[in-house]
Amino acid sequence: MVRGLYTAWTGLYNEQKRLEVIANNIANSATTGYKQEGVTSQSFDDMLAIKVRDYSVRNNEVIGTMPLGVKVGEVFTNYGQGSVRVTGNTYDLAIDGSGFFRMRVTDTAGNDHIRYTRAGNFTITRDGYVTDADGNHLQSEAGDLIVPTDAEIVIDRDGAVYANGELIDQIIITDFEDYNYLKKFADTMYEPVEGATEIETSAEVLQGCLEQSNVNVVKEMTQMIAITRAYEANQKVVQTMDTTLDQAVNSVGRV
Repeated sequence: MVRGLYTAWTGLYNEQKRLEVIANNIANSATTGYKQEGVTSQSFDDMLAIKVRDYSVRNNEVIGTMPLGVKVGEVFTNYGQGSVRVTGNTYDLAIDGSGFFRMRVTDTAGNDHIRYTRAGNFTITRDGYVTDADGNHLQSEAGDLIVPTDAEIVIDRDGAVYANGELIDQIIITDFEDYNYLKKFADTMYEPVEGATEIETSAEVLQGCLEQSNVNVVKEMTQMIAITRAYEANQKVVQTMDTTLDQAVNSVGRV
């Protein structure tokens, strides 16, 4: 019976984790460049059950195996392309195809990191730097992308940057062979870990457009309802086990 309580608890914990991921997906359904996350579930390895201290047999007797419930497998990311919305803004950029914008990110300690994102809602500073909402710098072949503040800026599908018709720089689009080697930061940033391999990409840059989140809100809400019902079912198991234990301790004990 105690094992039944543990099994029900693992189910509760698993559903709670799934609910947290889905809630985060729904909260970011309108976040530019956000990629949907999901959770896999797996069973614990079966344990070998052995009858011990049974004097009817000379040695401990193997009963068989028993499962110990379910556990969270891993949180994964769906890197599928989101829909593209036309904004007409000069520094709104979307990637059509696989790949990421390269960003220089400065942490609180003043250290620079290169991270990657699909969120292309950029702005221009007074000094002409193209940055995101957090001040991270968009990278080009020259380093930080800098454009004249008083010029007409055109960015073609290859990422080439023109100021008043003159080529001034090239935006870097980076892709990776295996996205499992990307570590997520915040909601839309990724950083490669050891083993990540950069590859060439045929992706195109769309100026005046933004890639929307690839979250399907209706599907997420449906899954949330299913998770809630599964959570309630595990709660009922815990309540039933508690009632049974109460009867075993208080009623059977008196007999």
